[in-house]
Amino acid sequence: MLAARLVQPPRRPYNSLMHILLFDIDGTLIRSGGAGKHALESALAEVFELDDVHDGIPYSGRTDTAIARELLAVHGIEPSEANLLRLKEAYLEWLPHSLRAFEGVVLPGVVDLLNRLRGVRAAVGLLTGNIRRGAEHKLRHFGLWEHFGFGGFGDDTLNRDDVARAALRETERYLRRPVDPRDVWVIGDTPLDVQCARAIGARAVAVCTGWHCLDELHACEPDWVLNDLSDTAALLERWG
Repeated sequence: MLAARLVQPPRRPYNSLMHILLFDIDGTLIRSGGAGKHALESALAEVFELDDVHDGIPYSGRTDTAIARELLAVHGIEPSEANLLRLKEAYLEWLPHSLRAFEGVVLPGVVDLLNRLRGVRAAVGLLTGNIRRGAEHKLRHFGLWEHFGFGGFGDDTLNRDDVARAALRETERYLRRPVDPRDVWVIGDTPLDVQCARAIGARAVAVCTGWHCLDELHACEPDWVLNDLSDTAALLERWG
């Protein structure tokens, strides 16, 4: 299988006043209906010939690599690089089937917002715990992949803060200039999204479309807390 590549829209000059928007995927742009969890646990059972997969491992806000390592460990399987690779490759085989089988949705306001962002001075990327090829599978399934030109992914790290640092490096590579972190907004649905924004000196929007309530999101002190992304006008005024 070829490595996924983010779509590279036509380049144009950027100045330091533009906003850089880094979106989480699960719980922020889409809900997969449990497809990702099903694909990973099905892959685990298939590759390592398990009759039963233990439930209860937290998924929200974590990287795929961290989740995969924990899944292996709790089933008594050495979380070696070789075993992680076997699990991830099987997961990528399962994921398209799981996405078709489960009733996932694009979350409120997302399509309109992404379409409208094409017309403003903003660089739009991803900051997600998904491995890169998994992110592509999910976003292509929901027709969103082409909106994103760059990003940070959870292929090689256990820590969302490290994903944020990688996303910042990719932003600078994509824009071909240094980036002031104060121009960066991280949009996500978990306290870990807010935490990783702070790790790079960025601002944070927390949306209550995942598994965390408004009180939990307010408690981690993002710059902005929203029920969802449906108020496109307010978002564009802030970012435009």
